[in-house]
Amino acid sequence: MSSAAVSPAARLRGLKPDWLNDPKVWRTEVLAGLVVALALIPEAISFSIIAGVDPAIGLFASFTMAVVISVVGGRRAMISAATGAVALVIAPLNREHGLSYLIAAVILAGAFQVVLGAVGVAKLMRFIPRSVMVGFVNALAILIFMAQVPEMRDVPWAVYPLIIGGLALMVFFPKITTVIPAPLVSIVILTVITVAAGIAVPTVGDKGELPSSLPVPGLPDVPFTLDTLTTIAPYAFAMALVGLMESLMTAKLVDEITDTHSNKTRESIGQGVANIVTGFFGGMGGCAMIGQTMINVKVSGARTRVSTFLAGAFLMVLCIVFGPVVSDIPMAALVAVMIMVSFATFDWHSIAPKTLRRMPAGEIGVMVITVAVVVATHNLAVGVVVGSITAMVIFAKRVARFAEVARLVSPDGTSVLYTVTGELFFASSNDLVGQFDYAADPDEVVIDLSAAHVWDASSVAALDAVETKYGQRGKSVEIIGLNDPSADLHGKLTGELAGGH
Repeated sequence: MSSAAVSPAARLRGLKPDWLNDPKVWRTEVLAGLVVALALIPEAISFSIIAGVDPAIGLFASFTMAVVISVVGGRRAMISAATGAVALVIAPLNREHGLSYLIAAVILAGAFQVVLGAVGVAKLMRFIPRSVMVGFVNALAILIFMAQVPEMRDVPWAVYPLIIGGLALMVFFPKITTVIPAPLVSIVILTVITVAAGIAVPTVGDKGELPSSLPVPGLPDVPFTLDTLTTIAPYAFAMALVGLMESLMTAKLVDEITDTHSNKTRESIGQGVANIVTGFFGGMGGCAMIGQTMINVKVSGARTRVSTFLAGAFLMVLCIVFGPVVSDIPMAALVAVMIMVSFATFDWHSIAPKTLRRMPAGEIGVMVITVAVVVATHNLAVGVVVGSITAMVIFAKRVARFAEVARLVSPDGTSVLYTVTGELFFASSNDLVGQFDYAADPDEVVIDLSAAHVWDASSVAALDAVETKYGQRGKSVEIIGLNDPSADLHGKLTGELAGGH
């Protein structure tokens, strides 16, 4: 069929995204967005309390973050909203200077994120080892569960059977049908039961008052002076770093779950844009929300930007239009959903005895340290940094052992050949100087680096020191076998480093 014979309607269908042509995908995305919106409400209110602001500030942030990132973000189906990590960073600023300074810091943090994204901070993700990633995921699961524990303390006894019932529904309902997400079914059924039976249990409404209107854009009421900038800049930069790290780690996790690739640079810049917009609408800022992302991607099966957009849109609709109904949702229903998310998120294979027996002790240690730091600090970013540094130290020590020196004296005793094998860098080259017999060696010394690689200035300085020690005894040194990169580095730096001769 020629292109002229194709009808305008057919051409229009070809321009549409796949999800618009597939009712099943559309249904999945819409219902996933609704489930996430319901789960966002108590979380956003809780994080508002942590930051010391009105609940509406956190709800507005969740709305604008989700809607904006659905358009400008680089990872489809990932949920961004107000988060605990960001709340912890900016809470001191709000306590000391007030809400206007907090909002100004959110806008500046967004600007920092745009700049960091543009200069390629996302590329640092390649340096995060798998053991840190596994520790990050497991720590996340533990934190999600721990966040539910306060909702199960000092509560009416009816809360416990409701949680158990909600978990049972989410386990067994998918065996009947997967058309409707099990978490949504669980929330609706438990709400109907508690309202119809008049069961007195904590509800969403007990967390705080829901907003009754949309946020209005405006500028923060702060003096635009250098003093204001120096006050908010440290908090803004910390928020930018924490937000980017959580968002990029979450994006990488979603990549693995969905077996798809995301644009981390676009996601970094998108987070900045979303925070700038959120600040201008009076929100407290945020980043990728890992628990809600897991609900969206892993539990509900969402895969497109539609679910992210609708999560934010539904959030405002639920608050403004259906506020009284949403307020009656028992917290037990949402606790059950988050416990299920925690269970599904944890990498159980990583702690199986069979896996632990085969895994190198260093990698197990890195995973455990990452989990321990995250759980102790309640900060995923700190855990990832500490875990990554630990992994690098262990790797450096392991690689340093691979640099070996073998000595062979010629039959006539007039020369000696040293063969160096392994990677020469700051850790391994420190011991290199002590592996030569300067006093006993003959006058001609040959150092063969064919089986080695020179990585840094420390290694060049070590080789210079070896030549110097032989030179002081009137002996000559010839270095042979350098590969091209090593020869280039050695040629640039030899004799130029302080203390090398």
